[in-house]
Amino acid sequence: MQHDTIAVLDYGSQYSQLICRRVREAKVYAEMISWDRASEQLPQVKLKGIILSGGPASVYEPGAPALPDIVLESGVPVLGICYGLQLLAHALGGHVAPSAKREYGAAEIEVTGETRFFGGQPQRQQVWMSHGDRVERLPAGFETVARSGNSPCAAIANEDRALYGLQFHPEVVHTPNGFALLQNFVGRICGCTGDWTSGHFIEESVAGIRAQVGPDGRVICGLSGGVDSAVAATLVHRAVGERLTCIFVDHGLLRAGEAEQVVDTFERHHGMRLVAVDAKEAFLDDLAGVTEPEEKRKRIGARFVRVFEEETERLSEESVKMNEERKAPSQSSPKLFLAQGTLYPDVIESASNEDSANARTIKTHHNVGGLPQDMTFELIEPLRMLFKDEVRRIGEELGLPEEIVWRHPFPGPGLGIRILGEVTWERLEMLRQADRIFLEELRAAGLYRQTSQVFAVLLPVQTVGVMGDGRTYANVIALRAVTTDDFMTADWAQLPYELLARVSSRIVNEVDGVNRVVYDISSKPPATIEWE
Repeated sequence: MQHDTIAVLDYGSQYSQLICRRVREAKVYAEMISWDRASEQLPQVKLKGIILSGGPASVYEPGAPALPDIVLESGVPVLGICYGLQLLAHALGGHVAPSAKREYGAAEIEVTGETRFFGGQPQRQQVWMSHGDRVERLPAGFETVARSGNSPCAAIANEDRALYGLQFHPEVVHTPNGFALLQNFVGRICGCTGDWTSGHFIEESVAGIRAQVGPDGRVICGLSGGVDSAVAATLVHRAVGERLTCIFVDHGLLRAGEAEQVVDTFERHHGMRLVAVDAKEAFLDDLAGVTEPEEKRKRIGARFVRVFEEETERLSEESVKMNEERKAPSQSSPKLFLAQGTLYPDVIESASNEDSANARTIKTHHNVGGLPQDMTFELIEPLRMLFKDEVRRIGEELGLPEEIVWRHPFPGPGLGIRILGEVTWERLEMLRQADRIFLEELRAAGLYRQTSQVFAVLLPVQTVGVMGDGRTYANVIALRAVTTDDFMTADWAQLPYELLARVSSRIVNEVDGVNRVVYDISSKPPATIEWE
């Protein structure tokens, strides 16, 4: 089934993906397309409207990204945002020039004209601006429908042709009425039906997987314990049942109780066939004496690949044997598929490279640990057109536990890169206990869902302390909590002092070998979220 589609033409804005997400929040399917591929990709979708994103260029510069002819030839409503507004005005005969005063940050606009776009909206609104150019002369047929102190054309419209432009960004949270404006565009103006829902997606995805795998195909899925692989596995299981085998590699670098939770959730409660591989000793042997962060990552990834390959080879041989027992030897073996939780941002990132624009890349991440290029599996990627927030909603509708659906991101190398220095079983257990206490107290305070990523780090230093009547020389735990919408930037979470005090007290009293706890108050940038 093809859904009503809003095409978001990407001109290099940091907010292009966010525009897609906001449109989808209005239950309308949106797809991001590079502006220079519009002519080949727009005819492939059920096009109801086009949004032109912002971007860093100036429309009057030589070689600036252009407006493809198909945009206006398509006859659908068009909304230009920031650079998109300037591009629309420039292409239709208006004049764009550098602004005498650049406009970045919060601004107030006044709605001055009648238009469907601002229907039901207040006359004065707070918006978020980010531009150095502005429209000085409108194209024929357009009128100004909103202005700000520095932008005489903060919003423009040609109602007869359903062409609209905004100098501000409706997609960001700093424009409080922005989502309502996008709803007006996709609903009132484009006439989208709002059929992009979790229920529809699950139904269509299950049917698609069933058709792809066929009556005899078998599927392998690498489970990590994260929401992406969990939702992917659950969709495949609904489609093919016992012909799915999940592989969970316990590398000993997981948080407290996570390995047991994966087995309990997918094997016992969901009835999936799960192969749990205990590879703790192999991973720890590989990490012995290693302190350099990148070397740790490489060794963990390499071992993961080897373990996964061994299991998939064994399952392939098992599948062939079962087929021989069921059918004549002359008949072909059942086809093997690999399911993984690739998300839409991964697809966009792959397509942004010209050399791999048309390739379907197996991403190197914690779901499968990075698979060799010559593997013969056909890919099943049921989530490849979804954002993370959509995956979570589908996980809830599929009945997955809240602990998995809303689990914070966890790095592929696990606690191996949250222990600074050498990784040993003793240090892993020390960090696991501290991390468990931090998460327990955060959940008890009702703050887990209000943070984006929270964890403890074991530092490679020891400090002097006093416990009881004795002097100690023990380890330091650093606590890290951040809030973010996209993980490209992040702010440190301003957790209550009382909570931090409880966490510190419990860690020092309950975790042997720790006498000091510190809290990381660095934002990204300049720091990264992880320490290694």
